[in-house]
Amino acid sequence: MKLVSWNVNGVRAALKKGLLDFMKESRADVICLQEAKAHPGDAQHVEWPKGYEVHWNPAVKKGYSGTILFTRRKPLAVTRGIGLRDHDGEGRVIAAEYEDFHLVNVYQPNSQRGLTRLDYRAREWDPAFLAYLKKLGKKGKPVIFCGDLNVAHQEIDLTNPKPNRRNAGFTEEERQNFTRVLESGFVDTFRVFESGPGHYSWWSQMMNCRARNIGWRVDYFVASEKLRSALKRAWISPEVMGSDHCPVGLEIA
Repeated sequence: MKLVSWNVNGVRAALKKGLLDFMKESRADVICLQEAKAHPGDAQHVEWPKGYEVHWNPAVKKGYSGTILFTRRKPLAVTRGIGLRDHDGEGRVIAAEYEDFHLVNVYQPNSQRGLTRLDYRAREWDPAFLAYLKKLGKKGKPVIFCGDLNVAHQEIDLTNPKPNRRNAGFTEEERQNFTRVLESGFVDTFRVFESGPGHYSWWSQMMNCRARNIGWRVDYFVASEKLRSALKRAWISPEVMGSDHCPVGLEIA
C-alpha cells in the first residue's frame, strides 16, 4: 500500500501548479494533504483523479490550515479532529480507519515567529495529540500518522541547527515532545531506511534556499513500532515542486 503526504500551502494554489498531475502520476493508494487553506465548496469545479474518495476537514477560519484525505481503499470510518473542542476548530486532523490500521493526517501547529504559540503547541497540543494517538492504539490496531509536524527532530534534520536552536520548529520543547511520541511506541519511518543528513522537506522561499538545499525535514510518516516489519520503503520527493514543502511517502506491505 502506497501512502503520500504533502503540505501544499494552499490547495487552490497547488492546483495551478500541477497538483492533479502529481496525484495521477503518484499512483498512491492514499494521499494526505495539509494546509489546504480552503473549504470543499472552493473546489467544486475540480475533477479529482478517478478512483479516490475525498474527505475534508477545513478550519473554521477561511483560508487557514485544513487537511484533506484522498483514498482509493474505502475506509471503515473517517473521523475529524481529536475530539477536543479547544483544538478542533483549525481542521488539523483527519483520520481513516482501515481493516488493519488507523491512518491519521495531521497538520501540527507552528510555534510562530517569536515563539508566540510555543506554549500552546508544547503544553497543550502535543500532549493532547499524543493522548489521541494512544487512544487509537488501544482499539487494537496499529497507527500511522503523517503530515507536516512542524518540528525538525534531530540536528541532521535541518541544515543549520545551531542558529535555529530557539526558533520555531527546533526548540527543545518541540523536539522533546516528538521524542516522547517515539518512546511511546512509534518509529520515524524515514530513519528506518536513511540515517544520513541532507534530506529535507521544507525550504524557505528566500535566498534561493531550495536550489541550495538549505532546508528542514518537518514532514513525516510515523508508524507504530509493531508495523516495522511491514515497512517496505520511505522517501522524500524534493524534485516535486508546487509548494514550499515537498511530498513524502511510505510503502507498507
